[in-house]
Amino acid sequence: MKIWLRQHWFALTNAITHLLKSPGGFALNVLVVAIALALPFGGLTMMENVRPISEQLAVEPEISVFMTLDTGRDTATALAKSIDAVLQKHHSAAKLLFIPREDALISLRNKTGMDDALTTLDQNPLPDAYVLKLAGFHAAPDARRIDVIATDLKALPGVDTVQVDSEWVKRLAALLAILRLILLFLAATLAVVVIAVVFNTVRLQVLTQREEIAVAKLVGATDAFIHRPFYYTGALLGLCAGCMALGAVALCMQPLNQAIAEFAHLYASEFRLLPLNWTATLILLTISAGLGLVGAVLSVRRHLARMA
Repeated sequence: MKIWLRQHWFALTNAITHLLKSPGGFALNVLVVAIALALPFGGLTMMENVRPISEQLAVEPEISVFMTLDTGRDTATALAKSIDAVLQKHHSAAKLLFIPREDALISLRNKTGMDDALTTLDQNPLPDAYVLKLAGFHAAPDARRIDVIATDLKALPGVDTVQVDSEWVKRLAALLAILRLILLFLAATLAVVVIAVVFNTVRLQVLTQREEIAVAKLVGATDAFIHRPFYYTGALLGLCAGCMALGAVALCMQPLNQAIAEFAHLYASEFRLLPLNWTATLILLTISAGLGLVGAVLSVRRHLARMA
């Protein structure tokens, strides 16, 4: 175990030594990779900040059930049991509110101020209605289940119209799904860019150390011993670029939060962008180092094989 650790420590120090010999070139490569990583890192930060809001917006969507005008009061009030049966069928719970047509007319008068126009009518034009405030829909994609419930409610006797207010929730879910796909595509594309940059960087380093590698092979150095410093070079490049990308995202959040605060104040909100938690940050840094390592492995195996 000590020998294995000593070999890796030697490879790491060797990689750092060679990088310090040309700090300008290394810094430039880190900058290029950091720019490529900053875009998906920033997009992920935005998505993580928006996701809790989208989940809160999806809580308690409403379904309005309107009876036909010729439905009797006894039939209308008895419909509550049928509505409960439909909800139990779909394993959903709801706050059920019955609104008599008389109360609906009074509410309409109070809200619209159309007393004169409504008094000219021979009869109340509004039907009895139920309002269902659904619970248990804590994610926007769950709103698709509401359409199934609404269809079953429409089939109940005495029901004329069923209105669902979840369309905006489904639009939000669709928009977030599109944004996730765009972010995934962007991340995959830029990951290829990162691997290509590291691939070329390690290739140049292999060419500059060609004579050193040849001498090492003559004295009996194994392929693993020769490859290991280049692997650490790629991983260090990816890790440093990941740190720089996260730092750039954090700096950009400051002016963004100032603009967002002014906009959110108009809606009596205190929304602001927050940085990723430590777990997500460590995962992103690991991915960055992993991309650098992949690029180094591909480059080393390709170019050192030609020198064999």
